[in-house]
Amino acid sequence: MLRYAEKHFEIGAQLQEFTDTRELPRHRTATVVGGLLVMAMSRLGSLNMLDLMSPSGFWRKWLDVKTMPSADTMGRVCALTPAAQARKTIKRVYRSLQRNKALLPPIDTNLRALLIDGHESSASYLRCCDKCLTRAITLADGTKKTQYYHRFVMAVLSYKDFVFLLDLEMQEPGEDEVACALRVLKRAMREYARAFDVVVADGLYAQGPFFKEVRRLNKHLIAVLKDDRRELYQDALSQWEGSSAEAFSVSSNEKWECWDTEGLASWPQAGEPVRVVRCRISKKVRRQSNGQVQTIVSEWVWVTTIPKAQLDTPTFVRMARSRWEIENKAFNELSTYWHANHVYRHNDNAIALCWLMTMLAYNIFAAFYYRNLKGPLRVVNNKLFLLLLCLAELLVDHPAFREAQLEAID
Repeated sequence: MLRYAEKHFEIGAQLQEFTDTRELPRHRTATVVGGLLVMAMSRLGSLNMLDLMSPSGFWRKWLDVKTMPSADTMGRVCALTPAAQARKTIKRVYRSLQRNKALLPPIDTNLRALLIDGHESSASYLRCCDKCLTRAITLADGTKKTQYYHRFVMAVLSYKDFVFLLDLEMQEPGEDEVACALRVLKRAMREYARAFDVVVADGLYAQGPFFKEVRRLNKHLIAVLKDDRRELYQDALSQWEGSSAEAFSVSSNEKWECWDTEGLASWPQAGEPVRVVRCRISKKVRRQSNGQVQTIVSEWVWVTTIPKAQLDTPTFVRMARSRWEIENKAFNELSTYWHANHVYRHNDNAIALCWLMTMLAYNIFAAFYYRNLKGPLRVVNNKLFLLLLCLAELLVDHPAFREAQLEAID
């Protein structure tokens, strides 16, 4: 995978451009961020584990270093290295994939989606920093205790087979998630203005100021409409009463019933008439407990600025449902399998840098797996198996592993 990253992205040369604010550094910044990348690719989940790896490992030759800095030094350097440099590297990887036609649209439309959502990366009752967010937690005995936590907003691009993790922004104390998302969106407009046409978000973002800002940036927005007490929801519901739904058979096990109304002016905060789409999804599932087939019905309502002439109803529903990819393929996968929620250094900048380097490793791995490996290989070897192989390659050179092999042979 490192050879793939060197061949297609020249990742080693990009790491050499990283700098930090130390005056007389003993270890290069490239050594630290390169170690973070290797740790993320192999999913070690610990800076101390990286320091314990074999001094003759192939990855140290790639980093051109014989002695790795200690875990404390790496954490301190992470706090002093601007996260903007990791964002620059992610942008170069994106440009290379785009130039090589490796980013394929997930659905049959010329509109591309940018998915935005917030994620809480860590929480503690004891450790805090000047950038920690705070909240009062009521314990079982009724007493209240202050909890410190970090939260950020991530932006990803949806493509066929995988999502490209684009950027994140740490939420500042005293601001809400929407204000943080606006900073991510404005930076995405500066760096990736032509990469997306539609912003897809949760119901939290169904706010007038956010809609106006997205439209000012000349982009469309899709947001979940959750509150059934709003005038907009009631206005759309009154037009749907007595009207038949459009039926779509997605597969043999899934059917949609959709109501699509546009030109609704009952939400003046949006600054323009909006479109509301309601979809009732019926899906057949077989229960493992008794083997019986059961039909599960769920209903979703979205508000958007995209006219029906530009995006028809079934394609709109597919794009709106792609919002779940940021939960499943980004937050859940990175937290569960890539140790992304682990706090390597309790510092706002260090947390952002470690997350961005993990995102970079994920993007490289996703491109390697879905665009470099042939289909039959992906059928036999899933992603987790290949990730375990990466970890095994780091451990195979460890002296303790060799001793264990010799004992097994004896």
